[in-house]
Amino acid sequence: MTVRFDSGRICLDLAAHALDRTDALDDFLRAAGLVPTAVPLRALDTAWLVRFRELRDCVLELVHAQLDGRRAGPALERLNALAAASAPPAPRAVRTETGGLVRGLSDEPDCRALLAAVARDAVDLLTDPDARALLRRCESDDCRRCYLDTSRGRRRRWCSSEACGNRERVARHRAARRAKAGV
Repeated sequence: MTVRFDSGRICLDLAAHALDRTDALDDFLRAAGLVPTAVPLRALDTAWLVRFRELRDCVLELVHAQLDGRRAGPALERLNALAAASAPPAPRAVRTETGGLVRGLSDEPDCRALLAAVARDAVDLLTDPDARALLRRCESDDCRRCYLDTSRGRRRRWCSSEACGNRERVARHRAARRAKAGV
């Protein structure tokens, strides 16, 4: 499975994922750099999915409230509670069998620690006026992703030019061809 990271923040990328299976959560955590490839997540189960979906929903509520200029409900208190947990284990260099170095962790991370890492990213985003000013919603009709617009001129319209942008351009092209053909 390919995990897309188009938003500019881990918390926004989490908000864009369905997280429908434990292996999807495992893929996300590794692709986000929160868990190195070589570190096992033996405790990962459906309870982790439930907790990460809850965090995802809090982030979505808070980000959309920010973009809509309204106050979010209890999502803020829940986000702060998740962010207050202990951080994930410290990174460390681990020697492989061939003598090379790879990134490892001082211990296997638990669910609370990984939730805290993502929740802290959301707190950082929501409390940084410069980052909040870059927060945008994808303009594609069938997309719910949000992202940070760090483009030159701040004119980015889609979460991904290759995905949503391409779909929108193809749709415009087809509409123009139909109009030209008189259909």
